[in-house]
Amino acid sequence: MIAFVSGPVAALAPTTAVIEVGGIGMAVQCAPNTLAGLRVGEQARLATSLVVREDSLTLYGFADDDERQVFELLQTASGVGPRLAQAMLATHTPDALRLAVATGDEKALTAVSGIGKKGAQKLLLELKDRLGEPIGAPGQGARAAVPASWRDQLQAALIGLGYATREADEAVAAVAPQAEEALAAGGTAPVPQLLRAALQTLNRAR
Repeated sequence: MIAFVSGPVAALAPTTAVIEVGGIGMAVQCAPNTLAGLRVGEQARLATSLVVREDSLTLYGFADDDERQVFELLQTASGVGPRLAQAMLATHTPDALRLAVATGDEKALTAVSGIGKKGAQKLLLELKDRLGEPIGAPGQGARAAVPASWRDQLQAALIGLGYATREADEAVAAVAPQAEEALAAGGTAPVPQLLRAALQTLNRAR
């Protein structure tokens, strides 16, 4: 198992970071909030989890070991694959997920794209004894349970990809109708899809 990768960031894409390790570029799948903390040319250390399939080997990257551990524990629940587990961590911090499961907060789980009411209920039952209690200081869990707004996540991801703040603001404004439509329909703003749409508007502007 590859527990972590460490080295300069060689490239960033909407869902991937390339970390140079010993002269080899390691492609690591990351959520927008993880990518937002990386800069091309700067040193980075990502905790990683290798997902092995018959036709692929995919390395998923996280800001720290706790995120990686929760990512792996989430997949012990039926119906949760690596993509959904990553989406859950893109929406909530590890402690927020622990708090949601410990308190039976169905709404927190349905805030994740791809999880409906029945799915949330099933996950709460299956994960109840697996994630453990929140490890943050008392009183921090409730704040952590509130995910960063889609605007903040999207702007941070765009700046992390090298765009100027002004460009990021304009791209966020351009995709706002798409996000608001999803929210008005009772869903959540799908940050990965919004990020791709924002990048398309930026590419057209150049």
